[in-house]
Amino acid sequence: MVKVILNGCSGHMGEYVTKCASDRENVEIVAGVDLNTAVSRDYPVYSSIGEVKEKADVVIDFSHPSALSGVIDYCAGNKVGLVECSTGLSDEQIENLNEASLKTAVFRSANMSLGINLITELSKTAAKVLGDSFDIEIVEAHHNQKLDAPSGTAYMIADAIRDELGSGVEYEYDRHSKREKRPKNEIGIHSVRGGTIVGEHEVIFAGNDEVIKISHSAGSKALFASGAVNAAIFLANKESGLYTMKDMLK
Repeated sequence: MVKVILNGCSGHMGEYVTKCASDRENVEIVAGVDLNTAVSRDYPVYSSIGEVKEKADVVIDFSHPSALSGVIDYCAGNKVGLVECSTGLSDEQIENLNEASLKTAVFRSANMSLGINLITELSKTAAKVLGDSFDIEIVEAHHNQKLDAPSGTAYMIADAIRDELGSGVEYEYDRHSKREKRPKNEIGIHSVRGGTIVGEHEVIFAGNDEVIKISHSAGSKALFASGAVNAAIFLANKESGLYTMKDMLK
């Protein structure tokens, strides 16, 4: 039985992860952490991770990035695995996660969906095949409550494509102030925010007389919760190191 501490247990994703874990026989949430401790859960809820008394194998973190420092300290100090699901992390926070992976097992993905990770790999393959003969644009859409833009997933896809094409590729977010032709060495990244859109990502490869589109649409946040729980099970008892969805899918 994999024992989990759920950081951010009172939020929407906390509800989905709680439900997902309750349907599994091989994982149990032993404690939750959230500033809102009034939420009703079948496990104790603490206002900070340092207050948690229960022993756990893995922390699943769906909290605000501002809480990451305490989570990293707890996991690294107690040799507890960390499944980091928060988006909008700074370069410094990503570096802190990398440093923590020297002391404990850390799993990080900008998106916990199997489908998203698949289209990321497909986009890399397309970029390799098409080379610089196609212009590349990424369009992502999310609900009107999402704070970061572009999404972490859009960056994940763009970074994967740039790794394939080379370091000369630049990201372009806003063309309205420019009056110039589109250069070949850029990836356009565009954000849409509205209503209750769970998450949509489309990668457009536009060439001469043909357009190739690779897209993914999330119908429910439950798929992200399932991915996080699967990652926690995968990470339990792993040696220190940095793990990604690629490692889990091998």
